[in-house]
Amino acid sequence: MAPMEKGFSWSNIAVGATMNLFEVTTLGQPLEVLKTQMAANRSQTMMQAFRTVVSRGGITGFYQGLIPWAWLEASTKGGVLLFASGEIEKAAQKGLGVGPAVSGLLGGMGGGVAQAYATMGICTCMKTVEITRHKVAASGVKPPGTWAVFMDIYRREGIKGINKGVNAVAVRQMTNWGSRMGFARLAESSIRSMKGKKEGEALGALDKIMASSIGGALATWNQPIEVVRVEMQSAMKSTDPVRAAQKKTILNTLSYIYKTNGIKGLYRGVTPRIGLGIWQTVCMVSFADYVKAAIKGDEAK
Repeated sequence: MAPMEKGFSWSNIAVGATMNLFEVTTLGQPLEVLKTQMAANRSQTMMQAFRTVVSRGGITGFYQGLIPWAWLEASTKGGVLLFASGEIEKAAQKGLGVGPAVSGLLGGMGGGVAQAYATMGICTCMKTVEITRHKVAASGVKPPGTWAVFMDIYRREGIKGINKGVNAVAVRQMTNWGSRMGFARLAESSIRSMKGKKEGEALGALDKIMASSIGGALATWNQPIEVVRVEMQSAMKSTDPVRAAQKKTILNTLSYIYKTNGIKGLYRGVTPRIGLGIWQTVCMVSFADYVKAAIKGDEAK
């Protein structure tokens, strides 16, 4: 567990932004693109989805929308997540006297909701715009400019169109980070117990990474929420009249996916998401804890 601080831990904003930039620039964006491709095209296998992404620009196809929108989203949502979750964890442990697993669960849930509504709507929309432009270009048609596509969405649907699916994103992020941080802290406590260490005693780097990997993998239980979120956004551009006419609520979309693709459709893309969840949790929990501890150590000197 990272050291507890008095007052607001403002440095967590910078730590969160930096660690999330590192996460998305390394393995995060390729796994996100592959996962989204499979969730939006639920008849594709993982290999077919991989080949489709490669066909849109080779290896660079996996980094579509990275600069500047994924970077902007990563830095802002990372800062919001780590600051909000850190403060909630602190308050839960000090004020409510709960253990690391419950405080991690509460912190992750609060941080996930905060980042969804504060930053992710517009950034996710802009990444989708960039990916759409690349798809148009790959078909041999000159794509419209990024801002032209953005403004077209805004004129047609207003701010709700820009934030299409943000409620599903909030539910997803709440369950994502609540599960990741809660399971990761629970795994840390279990590892300490197995090794005979006291609660709060530092773990080794490999133990921290193992705990975060467990948390990241177990957190993918909510894959149906992610598939719903992708469907709500991609259905806007669908040429299928049934799909396009579907009222875009979470329950309606969930029902539509189940009717057309069955239970397997709700878990399409879960394999790359397990990898993504592990990497995100290692970066935002294990690595971030070490960075926060180093900063606190420097401030104490």
